[in-house]
Amino acid sequence: MSDATQSPVKGLGFAFAAFAVFATHDAIIKALGVNFSVFQIIFFAMLFAFVPMSVMMLADRQVDNFRPNHPWLILLRSVTTLIAMSTAFYAFTVLPLAEVYALLFATPLLITAMSAMLLGETVRAQRWAAVVVGLVGVLIVLRPGVIQISWGHICALIAAFCSSLGSVIMRKIGGEERTAVMILYPMLSSILFMAVVLPFVYQPMEVVELGMVAGVGVLSVLAQMMIIAAYRIAPAAVVAPSQYSQILWATLFGVLFFGELPDAWVGVGASVIIASGVFIVWRESRPSVSARNPLLRDPNPRYDTGPGPKPKHRRPKS
Repeated sequence: MSDATQSPVKGLGFAFAAFAVFATHDAIIKALGVNFSVFQIIFFAMLFAFVPMSVMMLADRQVDNFRPNHPWLILLRSVTTLIAMSTAFYAFTVLPLAEVYALLFATPLLITAMSAMLLGETVRAQRWAAVVVGLVGVLIVLRPGVIQISWGHICALIAAFCSSLGSVIMRKIGGEERTAVMILYPMLSSILFMAVVLPFVYQPMEVVELGMVAGVGVLSVLAQMMIIAAYRIAPAAVVAPSQYSQILWATLFGVLFFGELPDAWVGVGASVIIASGVFIVWRESRPSVSARNPLLRDPNPRYDTGPGPKPKHRRPKS
């Protein structure tokens, strides 16, 4: 991309708007979770999101078929996406929003560690130290032995782990798989699995509640589109740290709509995790760092299946 098309300030604006939309999306999930199973929420949210996504995929003239080059890894990524989404949605319904975000913010740290262990990417001592410090921040949030660790906490950590693994898989195959393939299969898998579970958990929904769950799907697509716009016009090192702004929205929404007063220890732990993540982004954005950057190549890990920024397709050699 030429310098003329670069606009860091505008890109940062898109990113902050996107993460505000994501936070709104998660607050709606929390509100719906009072009366409905996460499986029902995910089914209808993905169903509503599938409509605009399918239109965009069909409009892509570069896609000649949807056959994956790595079917088993696509299947594994679909499974990790499904687990990450289900556990994150559940965590949002039972824990304060800010507390869930603090735990999910460990995802970039886990991506860095997994990229080194599974892909052989270069992670030097300072970044390993940042990962360790960030995980200490997770322990500060959890305070094992001081507070009771609930299923919500466990699910948030599972979501962070599965989201990280899914991102590493995407990094491994992203250059050889079409974007449409990496979007389509996890989305269809989520819809089909939730359709099987739905008869066992279904509760009738009023028109307002259907509108809310439709909003979850639409907001997910909207936020991902803004993220794509942000990364197209601004450097990843500028955009990536903006994801941490979600905790400000989470705190605001928690106070206004759910009566959640911020916990000081969660604030301390989240600050440690955020500082570690920002340090990793800064280190990997330096010209002297190896081109094999674990975080910046996928700087927006989310548990949903929206079309995040992915490497362009390269046809495998015959």
